[in-house]
Amino acid sequence: MSRTLFVTTALPYANGSFHIGHIMEYIQADIWVRAMRMAGHTVHFVGADDTHGAPIMLKAEAEGITPKELVARIAAERPQYLQGFHIEFDHWHSTDSAENVELSQDIYRKLRDAGLINTREIEQFYDPVKGMFLADRYIKGECPKCHAKDQYGDSCEVCGAVYAPTDLIEPYSTLTKARPILKTSEHYFFQLSDPRCVQFLQEWTTGSNAQGNKHLQAEVLAKTREWLGSGDEKANLGDWDISRDAPYFGIEIPDAPGKYFYVWLDAPVGYLASLKSYCTKVGLDYEALIDPNSTTEQVHFIGKDIVYFHALFWPATLKFSGRKTPDQLNVHGFITVSGEKMSKSRGTGISPLRYLEIGMNAEWMRYYIAAKLNARVEDIDFNPDDFIARVNSDLVGKYVNIASRAANFISKYFEGQLSYPHDAATLSQHWVQAADRIRSDLEAREFGRAIREIMAHADQINQAFDAAQPWLIAKTLAEADASQRLALQHICSAALAGFKALSVMLTPILPTLAQRVALELFGQTKSFVWADAGVLPQQINPFKHLMQRVEPGMLDNLFEPSADVAEAPAPAALIPGGEPLAPTISIDDFVKIDLRVALIVNCEQVEGSTKLLRLTLDVGEGRLRNVFSGIKSAYTPEQLIGRLTVVVANLAPRKMKFGVSEGMVLAASHFDEKVDTGIYVLDPASGAKPGMRIH
Repeated sequence: MSRTLFVTTALPYANGSFHIGHIMEYIQADIWVRAMRMAGHTVHFVGADDTHGAPIMLKAEAEGITPKELVARIAAERPQYLQGFHIEFDHWHSTDSAENVELSQDIYRKLRDAGLINTREIEQFYDPVKGMFLADRYIKGECPKCHAKDQYGDSCEVCGAVYAPTDLIEPYSTLTKARPILKTSEHYFFQLSDPRCVQFLQEWTTGSNAQGNKHLQAEVLAKTREWLGSGDEKANLGDWDISRDAPYFGIEIPDAPGKYFYVWLDAPVGYLASLKSYCTKVGLDYEALIDPNSTTEQVHFIGKDIVYFHALFWPATLKFSGRKTPDQLNVHGFITVSGEKMSKSRGTGISPLRYLEIGMNAEWMRYYIAAKLNARVEDIDFNPDDFIARVNSDLVGKYVNIASRAANFISKYFEGQLSYPHDAATLSQHWVQAADRIRSDLEAREFGRAIREIMAHADQINQAFDAAQPWLIAKTLAEADASQRLALQHICSAALAGFKALSVMLTPILPTLAQRVALELFGQTKSFVWADAGVLPQQINPFKHLMQRVEPGMLDNLFEPSADVAEAPAPAALIPGGEPLAPTISIDDFVKIDLRVALIVNCEQVEGSTKLLRLTLDVGEGRLRNVFSGIKSAYTPEQLIGRLTVVVANLAPRKMKFGVSEGMVLAASHFDEKVDTGIYVLDPASGAKPGMRIH
């Protein structure tokens, strides 16, 4: 049954560029939106810049420009990030828009008419030089508990004490260094403690949407119990101060000169403003979408740090202003780097723009983040070594490897024609069922689980391909009978049918790569939908390179080391009783060497040579290569056939007396030939596949 969804991400504050936390959230939402659209659902995916508040006003003032100019400059950066990571919002707007002014003021009036707005006098610090009331972040002083200097107005970073700004010793304004004075002002409050609000929130936070899914994840629901209590209507739930005094960059409160909405009132209204602007642009009925009785599902993707606003204030604001309340909050954790909070000074900050500028593939990041995400509120960690291993092993070594190996046989021997003589229906049904499980996992935001199953299927396809040994059939194809020829075609066809199904499953995560696969390999002009997984391809075009590997040097360029960290030269080293270490090389030197896992398909004595064996290797290229290796004194051909080894795959071919050698097999031995310790061909661990790169 087709569904209509209104999907948003948290609005980024328009006083700075996107960071990797933003990109993580947008990738998560974008994957989910794409998966839903592949299932035939209608999705309106909108975003906006959060543009109001004192920080933006003060930053603009410091730069000598207007807040609107600052916001416009930041907004102009957004497309390069969103397009760069293939994040496709239907519309991007701003909270400093006519729609947001209109909607925010209308919501306020409806809350006021419902008797949920009151005013009261409050006393707070005021900067007499700047002429403005000070938020806690703009007040510093001596901690009243431990007497640490220069602590903020709400808590001490040294001893962890929490206090009111008025408790600070020798407080001062961070804006002017002036001593603030206490001054009284009238503030407007949304009465969240009203029994009507509490009752509604008790019901909404524990309720479910039309699909039977809870509005809130278990962890988020548990957190709301701390604020709502159990049965005590007023437990831990205070009224919400929704006003700020001039000077302030924001939306004016109707009939209240010099008063502005606190940014957290009009910021989430920006979701509706962006939707309304989009509806006007494309001719949709906005009012029908946000009507309380509408079947449109309202879904928000947010970080765990803004749950309070989205799980309490926002649903209550919508409910008592006569609008549809959210159907689902999808809350995620933070992103760390190698187990630490992101920090440019520690060299653990990731700039999304730098990632793109140095030529790293955006879909590597989409895949890696997806592999880490699940439906729970958990932090995820970006680990450079893990990133390289996952991308190179999973995407290149497993997934792309299927097509690169099988397609060449089909193109070379069968003019691109595929065949399924005995098991077409069974094969189709297998991939239909697999795709349905993946679709279900992605809809449930169990992205990591989906990727684990996809890669398990990739392993199975590669294992079946290896077991069938199509390269041996191809080697004797000229003398083979019709049944052997058909067997080769079927082996490769089944692998490519699996590759197509996996491409369908990966489409929400790797949209650009999947589009290339659909068009360039399978000749399909339309983007994949879930049903395509069970449609067996009948013909392919010649295989083209799909994805390069991550080189370690790229990660070195991505991270900016701390300015006070100097590179120390590596000391000379000598292995006891062995060969001295070679001179130090740079990472750029190392990454030039392409080490690959190879399967020794055949091994033969070399006539006229006392040292060499001729190895026939499968390096996952869809062809076989010959390598001559001086290991005859240590091995017989029978000992090597069927084993895995490691080969220098990008060594220039060398013409020898006995033929052309296309690489070098790696082996260990003592550096002094007089010391007879033997020769040991390197063995990759069990489970490695031909073509996998050694890192």
